[in-house]
Amino acid sequence: MDKASIAGAFLAIAGIIAGLTIEGGNVGQIMQPTAALIVFGGTLGAVMLQFPLTTVLAAFRSLGSLFAAPRKEETQLIRDLVAFANKARRNGVVSLDADLAAIPDPFLKQALMLAVDGTEPADLRNIMRLSLDSLTEAEERLPAVFESAGGFSPTIGILGAVLGLIQVMQHLDNINEVGRGIAVAFVATIYGVGIANLFFLPFAGKMRLRIHASHRRREIMLEGVISILEGMNPRMLEIKLFGFLNGENQRQKEQAA
Repeated sequence: MDKASIAGAFLAIAGIIAGLTIEGGNVGQIMQPTAALIVFGGTLGAVMLQFPLTTVLAAFRSLGSLFAAPRKEETQLIRDLVAFANKARRNGVVSLDADLAAIPDPFLKQALMLAVDGTEPADLRNIMRLSLDSLTEAEERLPAVFESAGGFSPTIGILGAVLGLIQVMQHLDNINEVGRGIAVAFVATIYGVGIANLFFLPFAGKMRLRIHASHRRREIMLEGVISILEGMNPRMLEIKLFGFLNGENQRQKEQAA
């Protein structure tokens, strides 16, 4: 599990509840099903108006990955590519055909398949670049769903508060009901602002980081396969590919060497 995501969600919720309790409140005061229905239903409806249903469903299905530990396989990926380079240098690029079935990543598998089939490096780059851009574009739609939800929900929360105040105005003859009604009305604003800033926008931000990491892995794959096809020295290839990684991964590579 991703410790940062789990701890962040816990601290956000715990901090708000603790602050509410310290001020003499209780959780029951902000548990209003009507306000929740307005905010969550209105936000979901607005998002579905903006995006295709398949994109919305894919975005919510991807939430589970945000709480899973991020993939840290770039170092192993580079070592695999260097091993492919060594094999291709000894036996030719065609010898990599035997390794295709064991490659789980479809992007790398497709790139190596084109290389084995004798595709020119420039043509291979153009073909895989189109595939890379298409994958990235599809992935970029997922955080956009949560960014839109984060923009809609505070406004819909205000809408819920106004609707609640309209109901309050019908009971101005009873001052006790007025006070209680106003408190309930503003719960919708709390829901709208809360889910936007505690969940939707952070979800979108972390999802973009994961997409950036995935894009970097594919860039490493593409450059690695093209370099193998061009006959680059495996040691030079390793240095080139580690240039994609940050300082932390570079240190990990040096420690493992």
